[in-house]
Amino acid sequence: MEETTISKYPLMPLRGLIVFPNMIIHLDVGREKSIAALNSAMERNSRIVLVPQKDANIDEPVDNDLYRTGTLIEIKQVLKLPGGTIRVLVEGENRVKINNFYHKDKFSEVEVEVYDEKEEKNYEIEALMRNTLYQFEQYIKLGKKTAGESLDIVQDISEPGRFADVVASHLSLKVEQKQKILEAIQPKDRLLKLLEFLSHEIQVLEIEKKISDRVKNQMDKTQKEYYLREQMKAIQKELGDTQREEVEEYRKKVDKLGLSEQTLKKVHKEIDRLERMAPNAAEGSVLRTYLDWVVDLPWKEESEDKLDIASSEKILDEDHYGLDKVKERILEFLAVRQMADEMKSPIICLVGPPGVGKTSLAKSVARSLEREFVRMSLGGVRDEAEIRGHRRTYVGALPGRIMQGIKNAGTKNPVFLLDEIDKMSTDFRGDPSAALLEVLDPEQNSTFSDHFIELPFDLSNVLFITTANALHPIPRPLLDRMEVINIEGYTEDEKVSIAKKYLIPRQMKEHGLKSKQFSISKQAIIKTIREYTRESGVRNLERACGTLCRKGVKEIVSNEQEQVKITVQNIHSYLGTPKFRWGEKEKNDEIGVATGLAWTQTGGDILAVEATTMSGTGKLTLTGKLGDVMQESARAALSMIRAKGKYLNIEKDFHKTRDIHIHVPEGAIPKDGPSAGITMSTALISVLSGRRIRRDVAMTGEITLRGKVLPIGGVKEKVLAAHRAAINEVILPKDNKRDVNDIPANVRKKLKIHLVETIEEVWDIALVDAK
Repeated sequence: MEETTISKYPLMPLRGLIVFPNMIIHLDVGREKSIAALNSAMERNSRIVLVPQKDANIDEPVDNDLYRTGTLIEIKQVLKLPGGTIRVLVEGENRVKINNFYHKDKFSEVEVEVYDEKEEKNYEIEALMRNTLYQFEQYIKLGKKTAGESLDIVQDISEPGRFADVVASHLSLKVEQKQKILEAIQPKDRLLKLLEFLSHEIQVLEIEKKISDRVKNQMDKTQKEYYLREQMKAIQKELGDTQREEVEEYRKKVDKLGLSEQTLKKVHKEIDRLERMAPNAAEGSVLRTYLDWVVDLPWKEESEDKLDIASSEKILDEDHYGLDKVKERILEFLAVRQMADEMKSPIICLVGPPGVGKTSLAKSVARSLEREFVRMSLGGVRDEAEIRGHRRTYVGALPGRIMQGIKNAGTKNPVFLLDEIDKMSTDFRGDPSAALLEVLDPEQNSTFSDHFIELPFDLSNVLFITTANALHPIPRPLLDRMEVINIEGYTEDEKVSIAKKYLIPRQMKEHGLKSKQFSISKQAIIKTIREYTRESGVRNLERACGTLCRKGVKEIVSNEQEQVKITVQNIHSYLGTPKFRWGEKEKNDEIGVATGLAWTQTGGDILAVEATTMSGTGKLTLTGKLGDVMQESARAALSMIRAKGKYLNIEKDFHKTRDIHIHVPEGAIPKDGPSAGITMSTALISVLSGRRIRRDVAMTGEITLRGKVLPIGGVKEKVLAAHRAAINEVILPKDNKRDVNDIPANVRKKLKIHLVETIEEVWDIALVDAK
């Protein structure tokens, strides 16, 4: 039961502080109204009411800024400090509740109800006190902000109300929370409120302790590592070991590479391994080699494309004569790059016979784009590791030649030439063509991973150009990833222009000749092309030009002549006897000798097919090292002639009474393919009917048992071969009409081209009556 009395006392507001009954504390008083109230209290009975402010930031609080419950205190001691501040020692006496405010000139007074506590105890309050004491003990252990003596003081208090006030005064609670305890008039309510705050504080303190322990452990670990590293530095410095400096250098270089977060993490892991490794460990050299490669690769370095189409076209025309398809494709690529920066680079495959300029064209592309140029020859490559590298577990392991080329280029977007892609082979060491599938796939090569580097490298900006002499040796999946551009052989006129514009000036420069010292006539060049070279390209022609220049230099140096002029009349004295006979068509129209057209890897060629019959039993003999397909074409031609025998005015039972022999000269050279079908059938019908075959007509086409003529490939090369051999007319399958436009216009004008559908049309053109 609480007793109350009504009294009037001076008022002093408190900021951020609460004084409980029975609590002794020092207060520093500085506000004028508070000092005035304090002086008034000292003049009376040394009693004053302390009430907390709701907001501690208010300097001149009004009635609504103050709580309604405060503490009546007794002023024990007053001490004036420098600056006008007064330090007061006070002791709390009773709780008070404000009824009215009275404002004077210098301070305020309040009319309050003073509560005089009568301590009562029962089992419930006893239990609350014990529980509070236990919780307070836990609070002290966890918080370590409250002195251990506080627990001894609290344990000796038996009055529940005073016990609660003393415990509350030792807690680090907010003013609002302490005010709620102050406003709890009944000891039981006070203890329950105190327990609630204690439980909450203990939970917070436990979490704080966990966080603190975790941070402390982490700091201890970091400090320990730092300490150990510093010790290691000192030891290594003392021993003269530079590994630490090397590791730090690697870290600096790697951080500058601009790698992705995942890649950077992996590289740093390898650097950490090197750091922990003994300086002379065997694996250390492997790790250093690996890190040197990673650091030297151009992860971000990129050359800027020169996107001037007119300038690029000029450069391509300067370096190469003709080759319009390839030049057009490169200029298209440049045009698209101007419109779309993020375009993936194409994979171009240049297919054509040797010597037509495939490799040098790739160099010109790099020059026109102002990119770095890398060449990798795939001829004879049998090991997959040549492309993708070896694992680091192998002794002497290195990256594959793709990454080596990128490193040598110094940029991530060079022009990369994969030369002779059709010359790769396969053995027990793997299939290199399969390893190229990822390299030459624009959808995959943005994350190309070399077995040695083991980090994804972006190859999507590399302009890959591959070269091949033929398509059939290239695996289909690899071929599917490339854009094929066919480069056919040069015509005679093109070779003359190339020789005058490129080959002769280059050879003269290499041999130290000036234009006034050495000259070759156009007719001499033509004679060289016709009688001293036989090729689709110009490699042998350049070699012949080199020979002429070399012999000319000899004559000039030996003072035999001051000026050398090569003409048709004297060229044989420099190049010797002609190696080839120009226009190797037959001298006369003959029976059983047809002129066919063949495609080879070195371009087109004419092919004589001879047929003869003799008494026998119908045996068919095929000679000339013919392949299976060509032998089958010969049998099909024979069967077709037998089926049409009654319409052809030939001996009815020739297949029973006569043996037939078909021969293709130059027997040491393998020959295959179906395109000699109409040639062999024409030779057969000629020998069986006794009709002659025109020597100025060449033909190519596949034959069926019904006498239909089917289309073939390599039309341009074959027609050019006919033109070189001074053939006047060419017979082609009608379905090859689309290929006629690929033949140079000047050649088309000189040749008469017949497009046929049936073998009868071929015979009407090629066969003439016997004399």
